[in-house]
Amino acid sequence: MTQLAGPLNEAPLGDEPELVLGDTRDAAGNDGIASTRVQAARTVAAAVAHLRSLQDEQGWWKGELATNVTMEAEDLLLRQFLGILTPEVADATARWIRSQQREDGTWATFAGGPGELSTTAEAWVALRLAGDPVDAPHMQAAAAFVVAGGGLEASRVFTRIWLALFGLWSWDDLPNLPPELVLFPSWMPFNVYDFACWARQTIVPLTVVGTLQPCRPVPFDVEPLLSGAPRPRKAGLLTWAGAFQRLDGVLHAYARRPLRVVRQHALRRAAEWILARQEADGSWGGIQPPWVYSLLALHLLGYSLDHPAVKAGFAGLDAFTVVEETPEGPVRRLEACQSPVWDTALALTALLDAGVPADDEAVVRAADWLLDEEIRVPGDWQVQRPGLAPGGWAFEFDNDIYPDTDDTAEVVLALRRAATSDPERAAAAVERGITWTVGMQSKDGGWGAFDADNTSSWPARLPFCDFGAVTDPPSADVTAHVVELLAHTGRVDTEECRRGVAWLLAAQEADGSWFGRWGVNYVYGTGAVVPALIAAGVPASHPAIRRAVAWLEEHQAADGGWGEDLRSYNDPAWIGRGAPTASQTAWALLALLAAGEDSPAVERGVRWLADTQRPDGGWDEELYSGTGFPGDFYINYGMYRLVFPVSALGRYLAGRP
Repeated sequence: MTQLAGPLNEAPLGDEPELVLGDTRDAAGNDGIASTRVQAARTVAAAVAHLRSLQDEQGWWKGELATNVTMEAEDLLLRQFLGILTPEVADATARWIRSQQREDGTWATFAGGPGELSTTAEAWVALRLAGDPVDAPHMQAAAAFVVAGGGLEASRVFTRIWLALFGLWSWDDLPNLPPELVLFPSWMPFNVYDFACWARQTIVPLTVVGTLQPCRPVPFDVEPLLSGAPRPRKAGLLTWAGAFQRLDGVLHAYARRPLRVVRQHALRRAAEWILARQEADGSWGGIQPPWVYSLLALHLLGYSLDHPAVKAGFAGLDAFTVVEETPEGPVRRLEACQSPVWDTALALTALLDAGVPADDEAVVRAADWLLDEEIRVPGDWQVQRPGLAPGGWAFEFDNDIYPDTDDTAEVVLALRRAATSDPERAAAAVERGITWTVGMQSKDGGWGAFDADNTSSWPARLPFCDFGAVTDPPSADVTAHVVELLAHTGRVDTEECRRGVAWLLAAQEADGSWFGRWGVNYVYGTGAVVPALIAAGVPASHPAIRRAVAWLEEHQAADGGWGEDLRSYNDPAWIGRGAPTASQTAWALLALLAAGEDSPAVERGVRWLADTQRPDGGWDEELYSGTGFPGDFYINYGMYRLVFPVSALGRYLAGRP
């Protein structure tokens, strides 16, 4: 197992940046340590020193990505199914799962959130697998919550697929997706490229698993999790839900008597499709869902555990594993993904915002590492943009098939300001990144993350797709980052930038905010869009900017910070409301500073960051502020609590957006 917890670099701290304090007198004309400006300078200096200490000697930064216990539960189930689960792994993983159970017996999808039925059910099954007795109080409490919520009958499809692998649920009662989907060309309805990259990488292997319908029983049942409620009636025939439910019936009938030659050909093509998309680190897409289902599919198709692709897959999972010692014994957990490119780009920008020179050794090392991560090979994005040359950056260490526009924008924004050991190489990489990103603009003027024009509505209507976003339409936060990239690289007057600005203005919510697809939530979206619009030449006096500023100031907490609970994705009552966090406070400040605000709201936000800083220069942030799938899957980025406050405080001190 790979130990990922703790500092990434124990090298001595670098020199603190030279910060210009200017006039440190407060509003009353007093010159003292209570001045907000003095507080900000001391705070950012300590934060920069802490940020330097976390840099890897190769130049990158990477914080742990925390999600929820379905990662660990499904890892145990995968290993049990393949016959490789050891007592040591089971014990350490179960210990972690137990440690995350709340007092009411449930497991949530984010810190401080409500109990979630499918997450709790999967945790219960994993703990039974690890030997926890069914009548233990913590197991009874979990079961009672599941039953009260409708039982396993109300759980998501993915949960029931895992149960079916062990004979705990009937394959006949699961939606059917045939592997023949992989044979459909991209111009044909219902082809796999109508799905987002993360969804199609998950669905293709699941068509194999669902077709072969394996069953390897375990020595327990799930009776305590069943409600016994009758199956709901089908929706009306003339509704989309009803039509797809009846289509599912047709697919089940075909699965019992498929065209054998076509079915075998589809399974072979599915295997080829899966193998062609395995990354250099052994993963699929660098994320957990397609990774584990691809390993399952390959195993069921006859690939042995010693096959190079399968061995590489498990070696990669080990690299995503965190093991920590606790007084109760070791705990073992998995990261659903890793974000070194994203974290490094944001950290590099933060250092530069804080006044660290462009030729500082840490800056050059980070910039050179980012240049090495440039992607120069083709990927699935070319299905929609076949004539576009490769370029750009991905989220992970090794994810060459799936660069994304969001990472590319942030990397280019950082590289344009940093010195490198090879300026000509850097300039060429930046140009390729810009060209690729511009080419990924969707027809409506916005940008999605991984694909262009990935906006089909039918995938979300499938009975199979009851968890997470399955398409990748343009979003305000990604579009904002690309518009900011174009603005800061002299492309304000291009048609692409003008269309991006128009898309953002049209996407503003009635209350003045913007929705955050990849961060929580309206604070994130607004914090991204306002700096982009200002950079693109929209004046601070523009009504859209004024409404955004007013929204942010109205949603500042009494203590000066900003916070937004993840429940805002489902419940409008939570929009802009929640316990303040360092990352969300920084996002709000970045927007206000970009708009030229010199207001009490800004001063209070800066003081909140200063007052909540830890002695080591970082900030605590248990609450999640990252989003995988709005409403379903959330992330706590370990670096957000540091890089964004450094940028906000640095820009505050520099007096620039």
